[in-house]
Amino acid sequence: MTIRKIYDISQPLFECAVFPGDEPPVRTIASSMDEGAFYNLTELSMCAHNGTHVDAPFHFINTGKGIDEIDLTRFIGPAFVAEHEGDLLAADAKAILKRAAQACPGAEKKLLLKGNLTVTAEAAQIFADAGIDLIGNESQTVGPLDAPMAVHLILLGAEVVLLEGIRLADVPEGVYLLNCAPLNLTHADGAPCRAVLLDIELS
Repeated sequence: MTIRKIYDISQPLFECAVFPGDEPPVRTIASSMDEGAFYNLTELSMCAHNGTHVDAPFHFINTGKGIDEIDLTRFIGPAFVAEHEGDLLAADAKAILKRAAQACPGAEKKLLLKGNLTVTAEAAQIFADAGIDLIGNESQTVGPLDAPMAVHLILLGAEVVLLEGIRLADVPEGVYLLNCAPLNLTHADGAPCRAVLLDIELS
């Protein structure tokens, strides 16, 4: 196996986008060598859903799994990057699943959606019924920004992991190896992650 390229699809944390109404991350310098200390030390305060992050079912379902209870295989493995603009409808969802499976059997389990798009409830239901592991999108939320609950409930109710706030502008459509393992936050509703895609060549 040869790694041709590694794409960092995460946002820089302190310059990241946040969901409207959420507080942005705050960095506090607790110790600084420039001020005579023996070491540098950073303290961090943030919402678990700032920047590039993963949603667990517990985010919208009070009896759902926390981020630490989700099997890591859902965050790591073959994934398919699909480009789309505008509303993603049921027919679009079916077409993406088909393209992904044809490109690499198994890649349809983890779908990363590139572009200025909105996952509709009908598309979410197609993905949920297909039993996929993960949906990733560039927005800070999956579904309509002004009414995200319905899409979240469909996907998280089927235990589909939501990877939100990724950056795919430089990533061509196709198959990659994804790693977006989140921080192991005990029974949290979500967690930040460093999401990366590996463009690999099997030999």
